[in-house]
Amino acid sequence: MPNLNRVPNRLIKEKSPYLLQHAHNPVDWYPWGEEAFNKAKADDKPIFLSIGYSTCHWCHVMARESFADKEIAGLLNERFISIKVDREERPDIDAIYMQACQAIAGQGGWPLSVFLTPDKKPFYAGTYFPPQGGYGRPGFKELILLLSDQYKAEPEKIDRVADQVAEVLQPRATTAEKLGEADVHTCFRQLQQAFDPEFGGFGRAPKFPTPHNLMFLLRYHRWTKNPDALEMVTATLDAMANGGIYDHLGYGFCRYSTDRQWLLPHFEKMLYDNALLAIAYTEGWQVTGQQRYMTVAREILDYADRVMTGPGGCFYSAEDADSEGVEGKFYVWEQAEIMEVLGQEQGILFCEAYNITEKGNFEGKNIPNLIGTDLTHVANYHNVEPDLFKSIMESCRHKLFAVREERIHPHKDDKVLTAWNALMITALALAARAFGEEKYLERAKTAYAFIEDTLIESGRLLARWRQGEARHKAYIDDYGYLLWACNELYAASLDISWLAKAKELAGKMQELFWDEENGGFYFYGSDGEELILRPKEIADGALPSGNSVAARELIGLARLTGDTEQQAVAQALIDTFAGQVKSYPAGHGFLLQALLLALVPGKEAVVVGDLGQPETRKFLKQVQRSFLPEVSLLAAAAPRDFSQVAPFAAEILPSPETRAYLCQNYACGLPETDISKVLAQLLL
Repeated sequence: MPNLNRVPNRLIKEKSPYLLQHAHNPVDWYPWGEEAFNKAKADDKPIFLSIGYSTCHWCHVMARESFADKEIAGLLNERFISIKVDREERPDIDAIYMQACQAIAGQGGWPLSVFLTPDKKPFYAGTYFPPQGGYGRPGFKELILLLSDQYKAEPEKIDRVADQVAEVLQPRATTAEKLGEADVHTCFRQLQQAFDPEFGGFGRAPKFPTPHNLMFLLRYHRWTKNPDALEMVTATLDAMANGGIYDHLGYGFCRYSTDRQWLLPHFEKMLYDNALLAIAYTEGWQVTGQQRYMTVAREILDYADRVMTGPGGCFYSAEDADSEGVEGKFYVWEQAEIMEVLGQEQGILFCEAYNITEKGNFEGKNIPNLIGTDLTHVANYHNVEPDLFKSIMESCRHKLFAVREERIHPHKDDKVLTAWNALMITALALAARAFGEEKYLERAKTAYAFIEDTLIESGRLLARWRQGEARHKAYIDDYGYLLWACNELYAASLDISWLAKAKELAGKMQELFWDEENGGFYFYGSDGEELILRPKEIADGALPSGNSVAARELIGLARLTGDTEQQAVAQALIDTFAGQVKSYPAGHGFLLQALLLALVPGKEAVVVGDLGQPETRKFLKQVQRSFLPEVSLLAAAAPRDFSQVAPFAAEILPSPETRAYLCQNYACGLPETDISKVLAQLLL
């Protein structure tokens, strides 16, 4: 973003890459804080609150068009107190004012533009506004003048509207309704109705990956054996991996597809999307055994390791869609460029395989993709043996990737977010146990150690680290996702210390976020900044809600440890949001994963003895690599090893032989020395 103002504003002192992008705007920006609100009250001015993130394309557009414009900046400085917020650092603020925008404007998105009274109550909101109006949409300049004039001329009306909006934002009362099997089936049917049988995914354009819906469908298929559930998953995984939304040269997925067939991506790459998609592809491989799903999962993890890794093994947040001010410029190719790099023979093969043409498929350029391509047919047509063809394609990829690396790269948001790192840790740990890859487990442990070393202060988890500074008390998403990471690290390593960490994390989560009166977890902790309301979120968006993840992981932890209190908290959480979930189950697929886990009888396999014996090791690896969401696996050399984390298993009598127990409802059956029999029961 060009530096159009030599004199920096207050944002120059911030660490957020997004705030720093606006530090040289002529707008007299304030960061969120009491200084801004006190100034608004003293000057009796309304507040313009602008929320976005550093890799947001339309945030860049509005910044160039309006915030860098001296005339518009002058009007803002004269008539408003202007506040900038990075939604990824302060999702609590974003959650409240996005809800307000949806109530006022009927839709939301970023940049989020909200106009507030000095006491933080919203009275008008929208998203991107062009500098000048047109086509029935107000221009930003026009809006500034109109709203500031109304604020002065009709303060009672502004206050009345603000009070009405604030009332709408208050949490809904809980209902006496309960969720059950019928709601799980309804979620499946709603996803089935939204499914695109021609191109995979759900809905039309724009089309988002929503990997948490794929996770729900895999569990639904496991429970019901319904083939349509699995078909929706495989069709979507195949279509996304073929599409332009996937980076076929450097790996990793872009944010979403602007078209129905996954060809034209919105080019930004987010850490959380890639973590969740790595999980979905790994689980897809566990269920189907399709080699390609393992390959894509590994490639995503390779991308994260190569491009998104920061100091100490942490992961950065995102890569921008734009480079040199142009969306997608880094990723697209002219056919002539490819022919020049690869030469005539290999160039023809690659262009035919990846749909590269002289005309192009994106503004005269080409996004490499495999949509509609039959690679076997291409190889046969050119009389190339399949293995040789595969080798040629990989050679072409390496050559093109090397050339692309010389281009100006998109901006990278190098802040480290606890929640998103937790998701990538989970993806790595799952891949470690599913694929039997120790390197993924070590990578996950390293990233977790970074969180422990840098993002915990006096026992309190923090949300963001950048350039040596850890800041912002962590939110329910941070705690819920990190609990998921601990559970998965245990499942991958069978190291009981991870269960101890999980139990400690669950206890702190309940202490800080649980609503004792109405149930459910608040978005921010009891020790956090008090905002105009304390929201709770249950609906899934681009990410599953922290409440939903917490519910599922508390049930899993309860089954591993025998802690019935955690099971009760999870059930109370599910009951709390029953009314909201019933209104549209397909928007709450992750919570319904938790409900499924609660409904399906769980199985606990407890193995005690020499874990290094070949038969025992084979048993453990088979359980770890299989898709068994209802199965909990405990393993230790002696029963006493379970005493601190799973007391019910510590009561098993010691024996010189390695034995396996099948347990249900925290009661274990008779010991079995032929552990293959236990395995057969688990795999049913």
